[in-house]
Amino acid sequence: MRVLVGMSGGVDSSVAALLLKEQGYDVIGATMLTWGNSEFFNTLKEKYELNMPKNMLHSACLCPHEQEDTSQAKTVADKLGIEFHVIDCSKDYEQIVINYFKNEYMQGRTPNPCVRCNKSIKFGVFPQLAQKSGIIFDKFATGHYARIEYQNGRYLLKRGINPKKDQSYFLYGLTQEQLSKILTPLGNYTKEQIREIARNFGLDVADKPDSQDFYNGDYNDILNMKPKKGNIVDINGKVLGTHDGFWNYTIGQRKGIGVSASEPLYVKELRKDTNEVVVAFKIDSMNKGLIANNVIFNAIDELKAPMECQVKIRSSQEPKDAVIIPLENGKVEVQFKDLQNPIAIGQSAVFYSEDTVLGGGIIDSVL
Repeated sequence: MRVLVGMSGGVDSSVAALLLKEQGYDVIGATMLTWGNSEFFNTLKEKYELNMPKNMLHSACLCPHEQEDTSQAKTVADKLGIEFHVIDCSKDYEQIVINYFKNEYMQGRTPNPCVRCNKSIKFGVFPQLAQKSGIIFDKFATGHYARIEYQNGRYLLKRGINPKKDQSYFLYGLTQEQLSKILTPLGNYTKEQIREIARNFGLDVADKPDSQDFYNGDYNDILNMKPKKGNIVDINGKVLGTHDGFWNYTIGQRKGIGVSASEPLYVKELRKDTNEVVVAFKIDSMNKGLIANNVIFNAIDELKAPMECQVKIRSSQEPKDAVIIPLENGKVEVQFKDLQNPIAIGQSAVFYSEDTVLGGGIIDSVL
């Protein structure tokens, strides 16, 4: 069986290719290019290199130095003795991920570009363009820490065995068709084990730091918005201070708000129409639930009745006990057992039954 492995030049995807080859697969490596030559990317590169410390130039997924990562991926492929290709996905990435990111922020929402990228680019455009370029393969593999199992005629997406590295949250949007064509060989390993495998094989990327974020610079580099004065207000409308644009804030933010109080304040709401940032003390900023739209289910065909499960509303958070309730137009209401810290509209809510991903959607409003 021929397997195309998406290789980023990091230790995870490198070891994914190594493991699959050792398991007897006919492995092909390919790197996905996301940084293009458009006016947007050229302008962003100037800002990025001007403001980022040199030791952080390669510490994010979106950066203008991916040619070095590509070179490292090629070096690994050569050591493994496998084919290697480079697939330019930058035009689709700008249209599907970057434009989405900008539009969501300007609506006062907090998007998750990694979820969008995985579904539409990494597991969509990337393998499709690889096929169009003439690369023949049966399965597509990545270095994600998640598991895919086939049970009772359905492909199930499951959490990686290491909770600290589990990446199933970012993959909930994959369809049954996509899951049927994917291999995730790292799902049963810890990060420490993967680095040890890389060291034992002599891979130079064994101790390469992980990419920590979508973009490590100022998000306004991407948004390219001019400062616009607005008010920071409390839940009663009292003006507490000013800001330079609501898009510089995210729901739940505590540090760097710019106003002081008797106890910590949290960003509770972003009002794009009035350019207001609403803040509140923690007790007044908590949420009991949410409404999600654009919901997709993996482990079940559809949600027909209320169901107890666990729900994750941040990638770094453990799933919380909740009840999910079907609504009209494919929406789902989530009622948490306990109050939650401020929930960011635009992020993803992912539903779990123990270690199995039931599905998920985009947070559209909070309760």
